[in-house]
Amino acid sequence: MKGKKVLLLTLAMTLWGGTMIFADSATQAIRVLVNGSELSEGGVMSDGKSYLPLRQLASQMQALVVWDEGARKATITKPNVHMFLFKSDKSTFGGVDAGKKVNFSVFAQVDTLTSEINSFKISIIDPSGKETLIQQDTMKARKDNFWFLTEEIKYSFDSPGTYSVRFFMRLSASDEWSVVSEKNLIAK
Repeated sequence: MKGKKVLLLTLAMTLWGGTMIFADSATQAIRVLVNGSELSEGGVMSDGKSYLPLRQLASQMQALVVWDEGARKATITKPNVHMFLFKSDKSTFGGVDAGKKVNFSVFAQVDTLTSEINSFKISIIDPSGKETLIQQDTMKARKDNFWFLTEEIKYSFDSPGTYSVRFFMRLSASDEWSVVSEKNLIAK
């Protein structure tokens, strides 16, 4: 009787261990890189299919994720946003001298906007990560394209490094801001 219990226990342990090994080999963690930057949450490969962290992937691609609860559907939409920086004399620029104050405005051209958005903002982020709001606006009507020129801002490029002008959108007033375009300036 004791021998049967040992045999049964050994058989159960063998099957359990084999199942764990099979489950581990069927699902594998994978690294995901977008434009050379690795996502902090990796993906999973299971039965030849890849499962990726959707919101983090969309964020890296500067896209929006629209979630439809009723249909249980996620849609990634990538608006086409171009930004140009203009000094007071209407000349464009892409670099500055460190320590200088510059008066400038940002012109943004947005098209292929397939999702309705609540608002947008344009900010500049200094090399240490400090964000300064340039301008923010609420959408008055649904548009699939629009042009926007900010008011002029006087900004001091205090330290050398990369400054990023970012165009953010949010789908509703309660949503977090999502970066949909970025232009880098080098201060030397």
